Amino acid sequence: MGNIDNEGFINGCSAIGAGLAVIAGIGPGVGQGIAAGYGASAVGRNPGAKGDIMSTMILGQAVAETTGLYGLVVALLLMFVKPFK
Repeated sequence: MGNIDNEGFINGCSAIGAGLAVIAGIGPGVGQGIAAGYGASAVGRNPGAKGDIMSTMILGQAVAETTGLYGLVVALLLMFVKPFK
C-alpha cells in the first residue's frame, strides 16, 4: 500500500463527496415523474381544471428540483473549488 499525502486524500474525498452529491438528483427526478403522472391523471379526470392543475404541478416540480440543483452545486464546488486545500 502506497503512501497517500494529504492533498491526495482530500482530492479523493472530494471526488467521493461529489459523486454522493450528484446522487441527490435521483430523488427529484422520481418525484417529478410521479407528480407529472398524477397531474396527467387529474387532467384526464377533469379537463376543465387543466390550468389550475398544471400551474400547481409546475410550482411543485420547481420546488422539488431545488434539491437536485443544490446537489449539483455542491458537487461542482467539491470538484473544482477544492475548499479544503
